[in-house]
Amino acid sequence: MSHTERLSNDQTPTRIEKDLLGKQAIPATALYGIQTQRAYQNFNITGVPISHFPELIRALAMVKSAAAKTNHHYDLLSDAKLSAITDACTDIIDGKYHEQFIVDLIQGGAGTSTNMNANEVIANIGLAKMGLKYGQYEYLHPNNDVNRSQSTNDVYPSAARLAIVFAAAPLKDTIINLKRSLMDKAEAFSSVLKMGRTQLQDAVPMTLGQEFRALASDIGSEIAQIEQACLQLCELNLGGTAIGTGINAPKGYAAVAIDELAAISDLPVKTAEDLIAASADMGAFVAFSGTLKRLSIKLSKLSNDLRLLSSGPRTGLGEINLPAMQPGSSIMPGKVNPVIPEAMNQAAFQVMGTDMTITMAAEAGQLQLNAMEPLIVYNLLNNTRILEKSIRMLDERCIQGITANETRCAQHVENSIGIVTALVPHIGYENASRIAGHALLSGSGVAELVKQEKLLSDEALAAILSPDTMVSSL
Repeated sequence: MSHTERLSNDQTPTRIEKDLLGKQAIPATALYGIQTQRAYQNFNITGVPISHFPELIRALAMVKSAAAKTNHHYDLLSDAKLSAITDACTDIIDGKYHEQFIVDLIQGGAGTSTNMNANEVIANIGLAKMGLKYGQYEYLHPNNDVNRSQSTNDVYPSAARLAIVFAAAPLKDTIINLKRSLMDKAEAFSSVLKMGRTQLQDAVPMTLGQEFRALASDIGSEIAQIEQACLQLCELNLGGTAIGTGINAPKGYAAVAIDELAAISDLPVKTAEDLIAASADMGAFVAFSGTLKRLSIKLSKLSNDLRLLSSGPRTGLGEINLPAMQPGSSIMPGKVNPVIPEAMNQAAFQVMGTDMTITMAAEAGQLQLNAMEPLIVYNLLNNTRILEKSIRMLDERCIQGITANETRCAQHVENSIGIVTALVPHIGYENASRIAGHALLSGSGVAELVKQEKLLSDEALAAILSPDTMVSSL
């Protein structure tokens, strides 16, 4: 039993709780209990508590509410306890009491500290709703009641999967918005003729609109990848308890709990085919991380392209103008750097790098459990948030403000040797190659040389080199 007393050293009101390791003073107003307090003292690693990710807290409360309803279904919880637990969970889902989730995201114990933080907070909120004092666990117990028919080993991964799916929703929205902004630029630049480039060398003409449309298509294709990865995350081991055998849970518990959780979360969750395998398998987490890495690679490539196309402004490509966000140098007056694409690059590198961390943590699982799961969850939630925020930044502070330097684009086309490629079917590869070499050495234009050698009539040459002919899409 707990009771309230005051510490003699600082007169801070406390209550005393005990566990198998002994007694400990807990702040009297704290909704968490002794196991959370011990974890808080043990794991001061990242400085990032569970409360940093409200999706995870909401998901934990959803799992606990579903479990309570299932236990009540099997007459394992009284009406009063069911009401106390589910009401507490509803408050947490609605955003209340999140500051009470204080455990560091990276922790030993395969997530036990996170699970107990939730159990203790829910129990104490429930006790208050029952008109009792915090810590009077004989009336509503964190383990016996809130954690009934559960183990950290099915609660934590189930909640983590839900949390990642929740976090993926705003990420997907930012990708949709980014694609839309790129498509808007594609339409705006549809008539701007420019040179396409391969291996940073002149290739053949295209429009700036085609270039932006391709970028939009490339980024937009990632939406379906994220949706597919989220479906994999919706296969849960809830009901498997400790190692997937369902020990301490009534027969049929898993199916009922999943139905309850589906109703609460509004997600297409389902029971994994093999609960023992699912208790140790990190495959869906690895797949989701791979999706984030794939997206990051494309975003970094997009940022590289923006930096190249806007380089200069006078001695680089200079074909587009990025919106000026801030002065770019402490020594060079007037310099403006492409800071937004640069920041996007760095965010992408962070995600790509921690994909390896996630891979190593997933591989480190042993037998029926992976104790490194907290590291996986921390990085996936963090990476999802980083991408969501950086994509919004890229869209709103860069893409939407891009303008075309039409004069520069036209100059590059006129001065390029690359347009000779369009003449190959008409004058032959050898003639075209010779003309290209002559143009490169003399500085003359390709069209000018073709006219001089009378390889084509003026009318035929004009038709071949017309923008409509050179940039048509199949």
